[in-house]
Amino acid sequence: MAIQQLSVFVENKPGRLAEITGCLAKCGVSIRAFTIADTIDFGILRLIVSDTPRAAQALREAGVAASITEVLGVSIPDVPGAFAEVVKKLADAGANVEYGYAFLTPEAGHAYVILRVNDIPAAARTLRAQNVTLLDEADILR
Repeated sequence: MAIQQLSVFVENKPGRLAEITGCLAKCGVSIRAFTIADTIDFGILRLIVSDTPRAAQALREAGVAASITEVLGVSIPDVPGAFAEVVKKLADAGANVEYGYAFLTPEAGHAYVILRVNDIPAAARTLRAQNVTLLDEADILR
């Protein structure tokens, strides 16, 4: 149930993010979700896009360092404590959440959360066994 995420090295300078997102637009790839982690000199742009392999190829052809990683997608109710319950279940099972980000969903009353965990198959089994709704790429791309 892993989802492909595009990770892109971004130099921390004016216009660089516009160039990268423009490249994705030019090749017909839609951005569904993103997050940026930065340092003084560079950032890592993590994206969920409509066509990850095409996006990675277009960026590489443009000279941009891009890689594909797998992440876990979870749908949670939009209520206080829902996210805390999910990460508690993962922690109790020994899973480490390395990073995560949330984004809007077409489902009223729910939020989608992307999590990078140390063992995706084990984390997915844990959450599925506890009736947590996992997402696949089709859920995110609709």
